[in-house]
Amino acid sequence: MKISILLPFKENFSPEYAGAVSLYIDQITKKSMYKKNITVFGSTHFKKKLSTKYKNIFIEKLFFQSNQVKYIKRFIELQKKEPTDLIEVHNRPLYLKELVKNLNSKFVFHFHNDPLAMNGSKLVSERISMINNCGKIIFCSHWVKNQFIKNINLPLNDQKKLIVIEHSIDKKKVNLSRKKKIITFVGRLNRAKGYDLFGDATLNILKKYKDWEVNVVGDEPREILTYSHKNFKTLGFLKHAKVLKLYEKTSIAITCSRWNEPFGRTSMEASSRGCAVIVTNRGGLKETVTDAIILNDLKIKTLFGEIEKLILNKNKRLNLQKKSLKNFFLTHELIAKKTDDYRNNVLIDQIKLLNFNKTSCLKILHVTNFNYRFDGRLFYNTGKRLNNGFIQLGHAVLEFSDRDIIHDNKKLNDLKGSSTLNNKLITTCDNFKPDLIIFGHADKVSKNTISSIKNKYPHIRFAQWFLDPLNKLGPDYSRNKSRLLEKSLFMDANFLTTSPEPLDFIPNKDKFFFMPNPSDKALDNLNIYNNNCENDVFFAMSHGVHRGILKKGKYDERDLVLKKINRNRKITTDFYGYNNRQPVWSQDFLDVISNCKMGLNLSRGKPLKYYSSDRIAQFMGNGMLTLIDIGTKYDHFFTKNEMVFYKNSNDLVDKILKYKRDDKQRIKIAQNGQKKYNKYFNSVNVAEFIINKTFDYKNKNKFIWSE
Repeated sequence: MKISILLPFKENFSPEYAGAVSLYIDQITKKSMYKKNITVFGSTHFKKKLSTKYKNIFIEKLFFQSNQVKYIKRFIELQKKEPTDLIEVHNRPLYLKELVKNLNSKFVFHFHNDPLAMNGSKLVSERISMINNCGKIIFCSHWVKNQFIKNINLPLNDQKKLIVIEHSIDKKKVNLSRKKKIITFVGRLNRAKGYDLFGDATLNILKKYKDWEVNVVGDEPREILTYSHKNFKTLGFLKHAKVLKLYEKTSIAITCSRWNEPFGRTSMEASSRGCAVIVTNRGGLKETVTDAIILNDLKIKTLFGEIEKLILNKNKRLNLQKKSLKNFFLTHELIAKKTDDYRNNVLIDQIKLLNFNKTSCLKILHVTNFNYRFDGRLFYNTGKRLNNGFIQLGHAVLEFSDRDIIHDNKKLNDLKGSSTLNNKLITTCDNFKPDLIIFGHADKVSKNTISSIKNKYPHIRFAQWFLDPLNKLGPDYSRNKSRLLEKSLFMDANFLTTSPEPLDFIPNKDKFFFMPNPSDKALDNLNIYNNNCENDVFFAMSHGVHRGILKKGKYDERDLVLKKINRNRKITTDFYGYNNRQPVWSQDFLDVISNCKMGLNLSRGKPLKYYSSDRIAQFMGNGMLTLIDIGTKYDHFFTKNEMVFYKNSNDLVDKILKYKRDDKQRIKIAQNGQKKYNKYFNSVNVAEFIINKTFDYKNKNKFIWSE
């Protein structure tokens, strides 16, 4: 499993000025079982880095442009070039929003500060969105977690996603007898950290106990607090290793913050080196130590009093130091294990995925337009055919009719019904817990929703099928291209009724596959070649299946071909959706084709390799002689004894006349074509192909369209 860790933009992953987040990541990564597969991304101008597992994103500073925006944009570009399985985002909720929109990865978010004080997680809606979009959310303390869940009523599944994983430090055996009379403060030298209280209290200590010394590590350029005494030493910023060495000599360490510390790394480090620690009861400070003096009353007098007790009572001080060492547990090994545990959960989900095989009974959620609101007029559609195929393979299928949900849920607070649709889909996944989600032209399902489901249920596989033309010279090219690509990044497999080969806009053709329009024995069971038909050739088109009727002023270039056929008085035609004759649907469609010898499979635009509308399945599946442009290259699958290929409109007319006169040959070709189409291009085979490619099964079954 490849893992990318994204640091906040200004977080220096360098020993020169390493922050708490950088130290945490560096130390845990070195102990992780995944350390060889981890790359840390950040942006720093320091040459020295904490680890070779780091990749610097250099951002040239320009006026009027956000460095944060450029930083995250560059990270997205790098991820698209070299995708990773898991992206761990640290402490910037706004980064997560952009990543979810643009990347198909699993996400984990780490909070190191108060979520209610950070842009992108202040609002309840923002935090709920984070829960939906992340596989796990990690908090550095229970206090930070409690801040995050304020005013949120979480279901059990979501509660399991929220985990507390503290920061850590290596435990050092310290000879307590060598401790010196040193009081140490480490951190920003400002009032928020309580440095003014510390300074005033310890100056009074130094005046009274002249053999004691105060060491201060840190800086604060925005706020100047100075204290003068020969034993009061301000050391400035020190490298982390030197701070730990100082704690080894320190007897009393103080973290007296006024503000709610999310965690408090300095008190944890002091405890790991056997210091007697004093902390204030703020934020997550209490969680950093097992044994410490906790100040509820944050005053100079109170702090002075607690320090003095430890100075005067050596046994009390030594006892606290011993307990600090003995009970310290936040080691790198423990925290690395907790971190790898949630990573393992992701891996286990992937293993579950791989354990599916051809004989597994899958739960399939099929998201497409099942046209319930049209009262059966559009029953004979591809979605229904694929459903039948999945069911015949032994899988459990739940229909989710996206267009019907949108149509029935438009209201003032959701004018388009899309919010209701996306919420219902997430809830349906919570209840049904599918193994596979298949989308068919489900344009209103958002990328955020898919990303949310992927992170919530990493084992789920995703696929989409797409029937519309993708010809540059055909109808709605730009729109259809955008609709296809909109979700393709999030799909494990994409299935088109066009060969992906000539489509130069597809980014990763390894995930795109041709699938034929499936016939189905339950829907296509006519043997039209046996009928005594009155009409020679059938054709039907519409100005939108949902519209159902012709649109005034609408022009279709196929009219020219139909006119040419109609000019030949020897040919009896039965054309619909043409010359003001309304389209025909459902059982009426089956009735009229039953009275026609031949079906014209004519699509809009220039013929494109393997593209055909779904009418071909009804023509071929029901035993009608099918006429198709040779430019579709269907002669790769069918011979001239199974399908009739024409080169142009003149050749088409000639072929119609030929087979009008030769009933015997027409019947033979129609019968052969039906037999082959229903044998190889049936709904069971196509459904099995979709599952095999989506789950990457190594299957012995051969599909003639993919050989």
